[in-house]
Formats: sequence, structure tokens, C-alpha cells
Amino acid sequence: MARPLDNESASFYHKYIALVQGNSIKELIENYAYGLQEFYNSLPEDKANYAYAENKWTLKQVLQHITDAERIFAYRALRICRGDATPLPAFDENLYVQNGFANTRALSALKQEFNAVRAATDIFLLSLNDEQVKRTGTASNNPVSVNALAFIIYGHLLHHQNIFKERYGV
Repeated sequence: MARPLDNESASFYHKYIALVQGNSIKELIENYAYGLQEFYNSLPEDKANYAYAENKWTLKQVLQHITDAERIFAYRALRICRGDATPLPAFDENLYVQNGFANTRALSALKQEFNAVRAATDIFLLSLNDEQVKRTGTASNNPVSVNALAFIIYGHLLHHQNIFKERYGV
């Protein structure tokens, strides 16, 4: 399967897809799964409650956001690849962070949850055949393919890795 075309996702997601190198889900996983897991597992405890500016999320809140977003993107891919044509709603990332209470949790628990979701996502993505990967549906009132969702998942992880490096100093 090739990289997603622009019409396979909302333009908002193109910046995530552009961060990813590879032409298939298998390549994405081979190229990034291990390195991203190593990076996120190395997030330091002394930065857990750090936010780089007022009204910005703490490191723990960002990690919870990444985990929540991956769950949602994977759920969208599941629904679409199984032939469910029901339009899927948007989600309010700020509401999720507000109600996730990440700052009351241990960083180690957030990492454990992240690792479980990451593993489940990759196992799911690798189980898909070409027909399933090509399927398209609607999410947030925009067309999206299962293929694009896989690239969005990895691009979102890379996007936040860059933010952690640039703004959180990790």
C-alpha cells in the first residue's frame, strides 16, 4: 500500500502524514515503533509536571493526550476497516485532557498505558489486509482512509516527540 493521497484525510492531518517516512503500514512500524517507544519511555520524572508556558499542558497531560488520540484514531480505523459506514464524530482534545486527570497519576502508570495502547495498535494494524487498508469512511465530517489513519497515528507521535524535544527540553 502506498502513502495516503491528500484526499484520504482532512488537510489538518497532512502535517502529521508529512512527518512519516515509509510507504506501508509495515514500514511505519519497522521505521518508528521501537524508537518512539524508547523515546516516550525515557521521559524524565523530573519533567513530569512541567509545562513550557502558562496554560500549556504538562508533560504528563501530553502523554495522556497522545494515548487518547491513538485510541481514537485506531478505533476509527477499526470501524472503517470492518465496513462500518457510520460517520464518526470529532473529539475535543482539551476536554479529554481536562477530564483525564493525568497530573494526578504517576508518570510510570501513564507510560504503562501508553505502551499497552501502542502495542495493541501495531498488532491491529499489522493484521489488516490490503482491502481493509484501502477502505474509507468519515470522521470529523471528513473522508479518511484506514491507510491515512495509520500514517496519522505515527505522524502524531512524531509531532509530539518534536514538541517534547523543542519545548520541554527532553
